[in-house]
Amino acid sequence: MPDRSFLDWPFFEERHRRFAEQLREWAGETLASLVDHEDVDASCRRLVECLGEGGWLRAVVPEAYGGLGAEFDVRTLCLARETLASFNGLADFAFAMQGLGTAPIALFGSEELKRRYLPSVGEGVTIAAFALSEPEAGSDVAAMATAATPDGPEAVRIDGVKTWISNGGIADHYVVFVRTGEAPGAKGLSAFVVDADAPGLTVEERIEVIAPHPLATLRFESCRVPVSQRIGASGEGFKVAMATLDVFRSTVGAAALGFARRALDEAIERASSRKLFGAPLGDLQLTQAALADMATAVDASALLVYRAAWAKDRGAPRVTREAAMAKMHATEAAQEVIDKAVQIFGGLGVTKGVKVEELYREIRALRIYEGATEVQKIVIARELMKGAQVAPRVQRAAE
Repeated sequence: MPDRSFLDWPFFEERHRRFAEQLREWAGETLASLVDHEDVDASCRRLVECLGEGGWLRAVVPEAYGGLGAEFDVRTLCLARETLASFNGLADFAFAMQGLGTAPIALFGSEELKRRYLPSVGEGVTIAAFALSEPEAGSDVAAMATAATPDGPEAVRIDGVKTWISNGGIADHYVVFVRTGEAPGAKGLSAFVVDADAPGLTVEERIEVIAPHPLATLRFESCRVPVSQRIGASGEGFKVAMATLDVFRSTVGAAALGFARRALDEAIERASSRKLFGAPLGDLQLTQAALADMATAVDASALLVYRAAWAKDRGAPRVTREAAMAKMHATEAAQEVIDKAVQIFGGLGVTKGVKVEELYREIRALRIYEGATEVQKIVIARELMKGAQVAPRVQRAAE
């Protein structure tokens, strides 16, 4: 029986516990029949549709547009991703991208944009995507080259390339970040909603990765987009992107936590049932030590993830440090936990079709996307140094 005692932690309210248990029950009954790893596009479409029909995508849109609450509840988002990831990585992906490709509109979009895009995403009728990365601009957003130039007073033309775009090729709309040049570097960016059928937007190539997901490179060639499709003010693109990631970075840690928790469950089952030298594998002290390390890593990740989510839900304007810590630790720890699970399974652990082998492929990307581990370390250190610089000023003022 999977350990669910973490739901009794004080981070959660009764509504969170109820949501997690109901989603777990639904996922156990529904997901297996929806996923075909040989046809990820069709699988993602089915997953989005069924998540919408089940009401689970209401968590990624505000209440005014068919959602669960007036604002994003990050604890609910994290519980959703952890739960779905523990069953299937593609299900987690489908849920997460509906949120990431919609949050910029929910947070900064005009009323017109919100009404046009949010309800259908929450219902699972349309598929969303978030287009930030470029061939030479991933972690370094300031190096972005895709540009929007004015085309009369009411439109811009977008030219450039975006890559590693999740849901590329199956999305109905993309939130696209471009250089508009109000200032140098990251301060001269803007965000636009671009419909998938916009003239000048093409899917240049699909990208195959070790854990199959719909990823693509997009090309924009004189893609004309109305100014009314802009999210927020001109030049606020970096602000839009960072505020979105401030909400969703913790949820990446939650997905990693879901993978790790499933790996631990699989390892416990294997250690209990597999006989070695006439006794269960779990009787060996080395196996027990591995399980202890895995369980501790899982709980430590859960504490960091749900602390960050709780802090955001409590009204913290930014949780940059907390979210970075959660994302960094949970993804790195999950890699170690899953590796130990594979080791406990022995040769069976690297056999296609075995769950721990699938988890081993799924976890690797999470240490890279939405800010690689190395970038998270820089973010955390900068936040610490920022606090160190503020403290002496506060002390001097008090004196």
